Amino acid sequence: MTTREMPRPELLAPAGDRERLEAAVLFGADAVYLAGREFGMRTASPNFGGEELVSAVRFAHKAGVKVYLTCNTIAHNEELKRLPDFFRQAAGAGADALIVADLGVLRLAQQYAPGVPVHISTQAGVVNSEAARAFYELGARRVVLARELSLDEIAEIRANVPQDLELEAFVHGSMCVSFSGRCLLSSYLTGRDANRGDCAQPCRWKYALTEEKRPGQYFPISEDENGTYILNSRDMNLIEHIPELAAAGISSLKIEGRAKSAYYAAVVTNAYRHAIDYSLQNPELELPVWVPQELEKVSHRAYSTGFYFGGEPGQVLENGGYVRSYEVIAVCTGRAGSRTVLSQRNRFFRGDVADVLEPGGGEPYLLRLDGIFDDSGEPIQTANHAAMTVLLETDREIPVGSILRRKMKHD
Repeated sequence: MTTREMPRPELLAPAGDRERLEAAVLFGADAVYLAGREFGMRTASPNFGGEELVSAVRFAHKAGVKVYLTCNTIAHNEELKRLPDFFRQAAGAGADALIVADLGVLRLAQQYAPGVPVHISTQAGVVNSEAARAFYELGARRVVLARELSLDEIAEIRANVPQDLELEAFVHGSMCVSFSGRCLLSSYLTGRDANRGDCAQPCRWKYALTEEKRPGQYFPISEDENGTYILNSRDMNLIEHIPELAAAGISSLKIEGRAKSAYYAAVVTNAYRHAIDYSLQNPELELPVWVPQELEKVSHRAYSTGFYFGGEPGQVLENGGYVRSYEVIAVCTGRAGSRTVLSQRNRFFRGDVADVLEPGGGEPYLLRLDGIFDDSGEPIQTANHAAMTVLLETDREIPVGSILRRKMKHD
């Protein structure tokens, strides 16, 4: 595939709050998706109130980044009366699109925010061209495809729907064990409705059998010695397959993770930004080694390529937790004379070696922290107070927003 033949996909990043929004924008997102206080699928995230939403859209637009507002929960009757004001507010804030899953909500969005394009959420479970075309005929501008599709199936959908219908697909992050996130486990086990943004993630729990006459005695559920986490899906990672994703006709590459940290938003967005840009120029070449390596520096479960190449992603059977090998120690907030100003995030010491990731700066580099001082200029041996200001003596100019990390030591 030549550069001219390869369409340029949009990079769509998650923004669970203002800090995560700024990280996604600073590190290269073309668009972000976020939620208001209601109707989003991630109630665990702080999300955005009325004035916060207006400010968020203004900030993103100033950087040339689009904002898509989620309204993709399954709305019940008692919620319908609040939707008109929600949509009026979204339109007034300048949202670039509304992401919806429910047909009734789609109709209300068109009625009360008539100038705002509508995208159909992955919650709608679109896996064929007839469904995609039906939503298009109802006025949708974009369809977020179900995660369960292969690239061949996506290419077939692309060939059989109108060319101005955009196709969006998840390319990175957590996967749900249920079809397109339509899960009732959380509702049954905790009373928290996953389809209204309140999932307790019981698929990540460790399960065992008990017998009523043997209380407290647990019998592992296993096909082998590691089989108790039977529902715990692997994470998705498609960073080394950008040309194939673009060739299949995907218009927008979506990163999962509105409930994840600003650090996650920054690192993953940065990696995919470089991967997309490099692949456009060099579609026949492998990515520089550092690009996929960046995705090992965020907390994640074992990676897979999902359903894109056939088969299924599989489960992490050993445990329900994350792989975590790096921690953020500081973020650059400015310059004070000849010194770089850092805001501490985790304790670090004089002489530590930081792995520095700069916004738009390409490959990260190592920097020894030999000269560190408190905010009064006194030399210190350790930065051990939360969010303390640290002055760093270094000849290297470190841009604002740069992230300093340290490889964690494991026993």
